[in-house]
Amino acid sequence: MCMHCRQLAPNRRRFLSLAAAGIAASAAFGGGRAFAADTAAAATVTEGQQSVPADEALARLKAGNAKYVEAPNVCAINLLALAKQREQVAPKQKPFAAILTCADSRVPPELVFGGFGLGELFVARNAGNIADTATIGTIEYGVEHLGVRLVVVLGHQNCGAVGAACDIVGKHATFPGAIGPMLGAIVPSALAVRGKPGDFVDNTVRENAMRTAVQIATVSEIVAHFIHDYGVAVLPARYDLYSGKVDFLLER
Repeated sequence: MCMHCRQLAPNRRRFLSLAAAGIAASAAFGGGRAFAADTAAAATVTEGQQSVPADEALARLKAGNAKYVEAPNVCAINLLALAKQREQVAPKQKPFAAILTCADSRVPPELVFGGFGLGELFVARNAGNIADTATIGTIEYGVEHLGVRLVVVLGHQNCGAVGAACDIVGKHATFPGAIGPMLGAIVPSALAVRGKPGDFVDNTVRENAMRTAVQIATVSEIVAHFIHDYGVAVLPARYDLYSGKVDFLLER
């Protein structure tokens, strides 16, 4: 990693400082009460203990992305295997990782991570990979009910939503409809890196992925509980459109 990237990549100290801020925000939001699992949740936890551990899930994603970068032709989905997979997962899904990424058509997580098929990844997508209420609820469902132990927030190079948020900060741009309020979730990341060395948009992509990961890990009391008691990990990452490589911005 180059020196510039080292300066921008979030380290554990910065991650923890943002996490502390996230916990404070959670308390203000009303999420400061202690987590109390009811009988149904306890049953879900018991099942979740049989899930793929976060470290193993991370290793699978890294190996898959390496395959996608080095030999993308081998990542094509086998249609015969897909038919069998469809039959196997129809009664019940048990994905090994959850991915929150951008709605950008160039960033399909199943392919980016090596050609995963049905029932393997639990995916949430929206412009700018932001953690709104629906997205956090989706991730909570994956963690609590499906047994997911790894959540990846995947930003990407040249993100249009992030670029628009940077235009709000740098050029006082405005956007119609629901786009403006949606971009408001990314603006704090742009403000945090404005004026720093390097590309403004790409710096914001990284910052936004990190802040979203912190938000999921702290604002959601369900996810926070599973992090503490069951080893769930929430990691930010960045996808390079040209090379196809995923860089994890914070290692386990």
